[in-house]
Amino acid sequence: MHVPDGFINAPTSAAAGVVAAGAIAVALRGARRELDERTAPLAGLVAAFIFAVQMLNFPVAAGTSGHLLGGALAAILVGPFTAVLCVSVVLLMQGILFADGGLTALGVNITVMACVTTVVAYTVFRGLVKVLPRARRSVTGASFAAALLSVPAAALAFTFIYWIGGTTDIPIGKVATAMVGVHVLIGIGEATITALTVGAVIAVRPDLVHGARGLTQKLRLRVNGDLVDAPAAEEPRTAPVAARASRRTLWVTGLVASLVLAGFVSFYASANPDGLEKVAADKGIDEKVEEHAAADSPLADYGVKDVDNARLSGGLAGIIGVGVTVVAGTGVFWAVRRRRADDVSPASTSV
Repeated sequence: MHVPDGFINAPTSAAAGVVAAGAIAVALRGARRELDERTAPLAGLVAAFIFAVQMLNFPVAAGTSGHLLGGALAAILVGPFTAVLCVSVVLLMQGILFADGGLTALGVNITVMACVTTVVAYTVFRGLVKVLPRARRSVTGASFAAALLSVPAAALAFTFIYWIGGTTDIPIGKVATAMVGVHVLIGIGEATITALTVGAVIAVRPDLVHGARGLTQKLRLRVNGDLVDAPAAEEPRTAPVAARASRRTLWVTGLVASLVLAGFVSFYASANPDGLEKVAADKGIDEKVEEHAAADSPLADYGVKDVDNARLSGGLAGIIGVGVTVVAGTGVFWAVRRRRADDVSPASTSV
């Protein structure tokens, strides 16, 4: 789904850039409400995990592969506004360091892969959670459905942008049919990865999953004929320390898993073109594709320059990518959280 330079003309790419910039501005403001001392480190980890899993292309049809987009996963784990920032950080790192996704098409990619997937997935997810039983299984099932629908939605979004500013004259009906058809299959893989990941985190720390908050109903007592919330039980003094240790364990486990996926498992990923690449080649969308501005990057095409061993080159590139993404993402989210802290400081709320 990474759109390269040359697929979309300059005016449309510029307009998509404006849309993406506006979405990021809104997301920065919204993320202040979502991020706290618990979720800010997790958000950086989510960005790194998405980067790692995107390196794992899986076969979906004859000669075609797919990979995680990540909008649904991030929205459910850390919230929709933070999710837009997570995926945007990943796309920025991929475009600048790895020559994956055009730089002039960065606005298109953020609009399609970060904004559309997040909005669609979180809307579907919240709608399902409201009607399903209040249980962890419901969150997992809703995660599957939300992720499944977010991928063909992104494919339709690309088709719409291509219809407006595509650089080749291809019947839009053929593009839409091909894009949606292959991305429905990719959506199954996306849904499986999303549901498994959300389920794993819920099993360990459900309080850290944004989409699972509020699942436990408060105990209510009848007092003088009226129902009132029962007072919360006091937690032992060691609880905050234990919670921090648990968060640290989850963060370290997630980082190690990301490094292993990007550094070792990625070598066994499918080498077939992904959904957009396959459709572009079959339908002629790539006739005017341009060379990436970062094609000479030492990490271009997910390999380390001058390292001849393919396994070692790809593994090192993946590990570097995870490291850079987790640092960049964590820095962004801590900065947003500090801005939130400044907004609610005693000085700003004093009368």
